[in-house]
Amino acid sequence: MPGLFPTLLAAASALLFVPDLAPPVAFVAGVLGPLIGADLLHLRDIEKIATGIASIGGAGTFDGIVLSGIVAAYLA
Repeated sequence: MPGLFPTLLAAASALLFVPDLAPPVAFVAGVLGPLIGADLLHLRDIEKIATGIASIGGAGTFDGIVLSGIVAAYLA
């Protein structure tokens, strides 16, 4: 998934649904969305991995979270 997709989706949704509070809502949605979707929902997959070690996150998740913060700051 491109790094800008969750960022732009969070910003657009915040502007559409709560225009008065768009910056904080865009930040929270942009940070928690990739974090929950990419990391927390895959915790059960650790049992299926033969090594028993899992890396949570990665460059794509990090990019989405950082870009969400930057775009939310621009909305403010």
